[in-house]
Amino acid sequence: MCSGVGHLPPAGGISAVRLATLLGDWRQGGSRSGAADLAAAVELQVLDGQLPLGTRLPAERQLASALGVSRTLVGAALQRLREGGFVASRRGAGSWITAPSGREAAAAPPQRLDLIDLARASPAAGAGIMAAVDAARGRLTDELLDDGYNMCGLTVLRERIAQRYTARGLPTNPAQVMITNGAHHAFVLALRLLTGPGDRVLVEQPTYPNSIEAVRSVHARPVPVALDPHRGWDVAGIEAAIRQAAPRLAYLVADFQNPTGLRMDLSTRQHLGTVLARWRTPVVVDETLVELDLEADPLDGPPPLAAFAGEAAITVGSASKAYWGGLRLGWLRAAEDMIDRFAAARFTSDLGSPVLDQLVLAELLGDEGALLRRRREQTRAARDTLLDALGSHCPDWTVRLPEGGLSLWCRLPEPMSTRLSVAAVNHGVRLAPASRFAVHGGLERWLRLPFAQQPRSLVEAVRRLSLAVAAVRGGRGGEGVAELAVT
Repeated sequence: MCSGVGHLPPAGGISAVRLATLLGDWRQGGSRSGAADLAAAVELQVLDGQLPLGTRLPAERQLASALGVSRTLVGAALQRLREGGFVASRRGAGSWITAPSGREAAAAPPQRLDLIDLARASPAAGAGIMAAVDAARGRLTDELLDDGYNMCGLTVLRERIAQRYTARGLPTNPAQVMITNGAHHAFVLALRLLTGPGDRVLVEQPTYPNSIEAVRSVHARPVPVALDPHRGWDVAGIEAAIRQAAPRLAYLVADFQNPTGLRMDLSTRQHLGTVLARWRTPVVVDETLVELDLEADPLDGPPPLAAFAGEAAITVGSASKAYWGGLRLGWLRAAEDMIDRFAAARFTSDLGSPVLDQLVLAELLGDEGALLRRRREQTRAARDTLLDALGSHCPDWTVRLPEGGLSLWCRLPEPMSTRLSVAAVNHGVRLAPASRFAVHGGLERWLRLPFAQQPRSLVEAVRRLSLAVAAVRGGRGGEGVAELAVT
């Protein structure tokens, strides 16, 4: 395969238990505001994409039981949502999520024009993208002589990715690399190839929310293993989970883990790699953020986890964070026979990645790191600006200084992550509640704050957040200037 280098009610819905878990700690005030709080929490999940338009909602009685509230309160919340255009109902068909104000299904509810989006940890395009596009156009002529379909990707791009792995301590040849439409696409391919309905997939907790949903999309079951926000990975706990749950696959983020920002040290990689190899547990190692080392050159960091986990390791990477998400390119690195299996299975989902985008990325990877150095400098400045702003406006938040990545994992002074995410929208800030980063919800004392925005936007976002905190806490706290607790 690739050994050579060359406005109707919906059909589906969400269960009452799943919706209750998704909403998390949704109450903001007392019992008098219960309906308003519940409606606001549902709106947040719609805005956040967790309740897609058309999703059928559970019956009132079932939802009331799952939430531990009265059916009257649920009915009042649904009425608010109907009035706001977020829910439609029809006798005999139930209720479902719909578009506000009669907008098309793809449209989002009205938002503040100056909304600062801190739900996404994705920066704008780095300097040098246009120069790479211009250079790629010159190389496109040769590709026009081919049909443009290449299941594993262009040779020049696979060669440069292989060279990067080899330089980091994981000897790789181009036949071990497949180009994909992003790292997430690569993970989904691995799920489809290696798991089936009912299989267990081991994941860190907290972890990247879309990975949890990807596991569920193939009808597999995510098995969470706690990740300590200070000490990191508990290898003994991971081995116990492997022994007890017998997962068909594991998904780990070893470098600047999303959302905690933790990086696995060399000894932990060696130990964990030995465990994974011993139990023959295939593992997808997500290296989307590995190039965003804000304290040193990525080549000076520890070798990839795959260097210790053997041929069962599948390493995925992406251009989205280091360069630009608009390229929609990623890759996976695995044993050659595994790459052949991926190529054979890929026909069911797509027929390869865009040629021009691949030429652009090949140019970016060939600039000897100049663009990445600028990206890291800008990201480091944004990180430090966000830390300073939190110290000024939210002094009772505790934050560990991450050595890389794109976000801070903040410990809040009280369990209020979901409530704060709801309130923040009214102050012009969009957040992802921490419950999204857990398999079964919770994590209400935590909040991820990305620093992918411009510094001035980050300062303004934190100022607005302090007002939202004050609203959530009924006017308690959120004021004053003090030293930020950095651990």
